[in-house]
Amino acid sequence: MPDTTRRQSYTDLFRTPEFTPLFLSSAANIAAQTLSGLALGILVFRATDSPLLSALSMFGPALAQVLGATLFLSGADRLAPRTTLAGLSLAFAVATAALALPGLPVWAMLVIVLAEGLIASLGGGVRWGLLTEILYKDGYLAGRSLFNMTSGLMQIAGYATGGLLVAVLSPRLCLLLAAGLYGTAAGLALRLTRRPPRATGRPSVRATWRANSLLWSSRPRRHLYLALWIPNGLVVGCESLFVSYDPRAAGTLFACAAFGMLAGDVTVGRLLPARVRPRLGVPLLVLLAAPYLVLFLRPPLPLTAVLVALASVGFGASLVQQERLVALTPEDLSGHALGLHSAGMLTMQGLAALLAGTVAQFSSPATAMSVAAAGSLAVTLVLTVTSRRGAADGGLLPVRVARAG
Repeated sequence: MPDTTRRQSYTDLFRTPEFTPLFLSSAANIAAQTLSGLALGILVFRATDSPLLSALSMFGPALAQVLGATLFLSGADRLAPRTTLAGLSLAFAVATAALALPGLPVWAMLVIVLAEGLIASLGGGVRWGLLTEILYKDGYLAGRSLFNMTSGLMQIAGYATGGLLVAVLSPRLCLLLAAGLYGTAAGLALRLTRRPPRATGRPSVRATWRANSLLWSSRPRRHLYLALWIPNGLVVGCESLFVSYDPRAAGTLFACAAFGMLAGDVTVGRLLPARVRPRLGVPLLVLLAAPYLVLFLRPPLPLTAVLVALASVGFGASLVQQERLVALTPEDLSGHALGLHSAGMLTMQGLAALLAGTVAQFSSPATAMSVAAAGSLAVTLVLTVTSRRGAADGGLLPVRVARAG
């Protein structure tokens, strides 16, 4: 059992059985997702010259997450984690290889990526539920912080390398490389120990609806979900326009965003004392959106890159909110609760990409980014006011929640 009497170091995490294969499998998945998303976005933009279709090709899979969360999410706690994670990675490998087929029309590409989003809705719940089982709830924040940091590093490397590979090779060859990375992730997942499901019963639509209703019925959890989904999603809508904003510098902007996210996760997950961390939920959400407000002025690329990196530090707010969500959720629903968070967040990101792409289609990518950022700030303000009016809220004002809980 992990040592819960002190804050776990990252070295302690790697001494925990099963953490390493789960970590490496997740890293390979992120690398594949980053490379394939950039390659596909550029491929579609070259074929259509459409900011909307380019954004949908990169972030459209998230739109299918809501359907998966509605139908399949009960499997997050009712399926064997090892087999499920390996099977999902293999499915992504096949789908990504299919995207590289020469002559594949854009509509078929979008169908495939939407199918990927449908099955991906299950993966988040299985992975993060298994993480709470391996590390226990007391170690979840440290573990998730390290996963997020790695995600940032892999995205920095993936977008920088991906931009170079797309230029030197071709988007289709990059898609085949991504398929190989997904296959590697499947092999790493098979190194996990065979574990029984966390909950009894067969996965079903009825079980999914019942658990979703139970999780949503709690006002603190409901508020947390809204705070995790909407402000974050609208800012990702800004990021979905990087390709159309500046096709030649898109990889640089994505890498800067990943660097900022990495800095935010290190700060929140490791540097901030536990007594300070809950107070920064609202300031981090404000930071997440505010820098994008000035992009309609089309500042020089170096300044734009700095603004993007600074904004992405605000993604650290999600660690504060996730820690509270884990504390508020029964253990036999931990995978489902975290899967609902992941699916809802990605769905909102997909919807925001659709919204931002539509605004960009009729104005400009820079204007659409500023509009999405203003929407994110407005939602944060509304959620904050609602939280202050609640008698015992678990969302943006966790200091009051700690007193009530």
